[in-house]
Amino acid sequence: MKKQVYLMILLLMTGVFLSACAEKEKLSDGTELIDKNEFVFAASGEFKPFSYVKDDMTMTGFDVAVGEAIAKELGLKPVQKRIKFKGIVEGVKTGRADAAVASHTINDQRAKHVSFSTPYYYSGPQIFTRPDSSIKTVEDLKGKEVAVAKGSTYAATAEKYTDNIKMYDSDITALKALSTGRHDAVITDFVTGKSAAKGGFDITGQQLIERSEQAVVIPQDNPELLKRVNEALENLRKDGTLKKISIEYFGEDITTKPE
Repeated sequence: MKKQVYLMILLLMTGVFLSACAEKEKLSDGTELIDKNEFVFAASGEFKPFSYVKDDMTMTGFDVAVGEAIAKELGLKPVQKRIKFKGIVEGVKTGRADAAVASHTINDQRAKHVSFSTPYYYSGPQIFTRPDSSIKTVEDLKGKEVAVAKGSTYAATAEKYTDNIKMYDSDITALKALSTGRHDAVITDFVTGKSAAKGGFDITGQQLIERSEQAVVIPQDNPELLKRVNEALENLRKDGTLKKISIEYFGEDITTKPE
């Protein structure tokens, strides 16, 4: 009886594993897709104005618009896949999405698991505080309580300056908590913080800590898709589409590498 129970558990676990790593359709050029006619891209829907959920529960935002533009350039139907940010890299790796267009900073740790496209925008972590705060630079963060989003690179940035870190599911919820009196600071993307301030959050930007490059995340075993996405991004740069999308959401071009 115990052997039968063990066998059933083993079969169930095998089925879950196989469904998580489902076989994709291979196109004539070697590109692998969940569906040969679709570009399934992941975003969190929790990172306004990059990706957020509308009343009809579909996502919109800068990342989503870029994902849809890439799909169009590839001649494929864009299909959104909402995954919490901390699970997106693993979701792409295991085949839940063809790619992620979700503001992932290129770094060595993630590059162990997935491939990155050329950057589609340039950003950087910035300190945000309430307007009456004495915190101005990273030197002022020592011992202070800093909030960041789970799975983001900003947690590693914060760890360089304080050991008192609070995690949130998204940057927006961290900034909202800061605005309402919790924590001493938030470290997040400067565009996100600036947009939250414009949206009424009682916060202000302090030191811009560094610059970073954000790219599309693609499985390591799908080099042809990586090649095609890079070609699509290059075309979208040349014809001005990336710049147009950026100006629509931010009022400025964040898709050009800063000097």
